[in-house]
Amino acid sequence: MGDIMPEEIHSAQLYTPEQKIRRDESKWTMVQAILAPIQFVVCFISIFLVLRYLTSGVGYNVATLSIVLKTLVLYLIMVTGAIWEKEVFGQYLLAPAFFWEDVVSFVVIALHTAYLIVLIGGFMTYEGQMWLALVAYLAYIINALQFLLKLRSSRMVVNVAEPVEGEIIT
Repeated sequence: MGDIMPEEIHSAQLYTPEQKIRRDESKWTMVQAILAPIQFVVCFISIFLVLRYLTSGVGYNVATLSIVLKTLVLYLIMVTGAIWEKEVFGQYLLAPAFFWEDVVSFVVIALHTAYLIVLIGGFMTYEGQMWLALVAYLAYIINALQFLLKLRSSRMVVNVAEPVEGEIIT
């Protein structure tokens, strides 16, 4: 295993053994696993509809409906994610394992909420609303990549930490 010490591997892992058990036993883990891809699909359909409106001027209502739906799915995944985080890590948000992902999630929620405020209040042109939605979506994609990279690196650390049969760890 080279220069990596066992305690370094443990500290680089996303979950302690107890947290991993709680994660695996939580019904909210499955809820998150279902909602995350749904949110991706809703987001990418909405991006298409928003871009169609911006390029052709057609479909404002359906694009708006898709943005509202994406925002509602975001709120749902944030609430259920906070419950999941409480069950696994003992706090609703900002657990050390997902601190920066949660911080960026707040920015994503703020941008989506700003869109709803602008929509309801009529504070921007239709085009301005669509551009705000695209900015919110960009932040969401960055946030989703944060989570995916975190989970991928965690799996890689676990794979490195698990000895191959017959291997002696020094």
